[in-house]
Amino acid sequence: MDLSHYLVALILGIIEGLTEFLPISSTGHLIIFGDLLGYNDEASKVFKIVIQFAAILAVCWDYRERLVRVATGVVNNPGARRFVGLLIVGFLPAAVLGVMFHSKIKELLFNPLTVATALIIGGFVILWLEKRSYHPHINAVEEMRWPDALKIGFAQALAMIPGTSRSGATIMGGLVFGLSRKTAAEFSFFLAIPTMFAATVYDLYKARDLLHASDLPVFAVGFVASFVAAMWAVKTFIRFVSNHTFIAFAWYRIVFGLIVLATWKFGLVAWSEA
Repeated sequence: MDLSHYLVALILGIIEGLTEFLPISSTGHLIIFGDLLGYNDEASKVFKIVIQFAAILAVCWDYRERLVRVATGVVNNPGARRFVGLLIVGFLPAAVLGVMFHSKIKELLFNPLTVATALIIGGFVILWLEKRSYHPHINAVEEMRWPDALKIGFAQALAMIPGTSRSGATIMGGLVFGLSRKTAAEFSFFLAIPTMFAATVYDLYKARDLLHASDLPVFAVGFVASFVAAMWAVKTFIRFVSNHTFIAFAWYRIVFGLIVLATWKFGLVAWSEA
């Protein structure tokens, strides 16, 4: 492999780490930039799974003390069991709907033009939601009840459409359902752990025939880049959402989506349409 492969892996790894927990769709960005950089073959499918896994490991590391407390207290600590129960309830909608529709969605919707359209629509939805006045009554994950987790779980399921953004759907859903901004962001991070672990195992199993030892060096570069970028993004994002709206992210989505559609319309970039 020449150096260009490692450079592409580095770029996509950084993109994944920076965007996984922002409301701008990491999957959408990987589809668009993977297509732009010419890395959209069979091996790229496994690569994207690997770097997404690295991003979720970054969250596990960042919240390791809390996760260890939950794991060690799940037998004797009612609070730990309740926390795990919330994650299970929130995970179920995406798990069930993912098994039912995952393959068809990947076949039909995983292309830059669909992503660009979803980015634009999602951006306007965020702008609309941010015009509403919110009066949060849930200021910590520990205050959530199972109906709250279930509703956010259904919001998360919307992110099966590439370009929607899993974190955007869960955080904005959390705001609508009464969570504070910081609580919505934290629950989104925690909910990502079982969701993305399950998706990683499922996707790797389906793509097991595409795994080759020769790809490991390139995958390693992307993995490390994604992990480091995600570590930085999570810490920065939590501070940001505590005091800011998502309007800047909404306009980014709209402008980025329009650029992709414009380059397709005027023939400037030969985007894949399927």
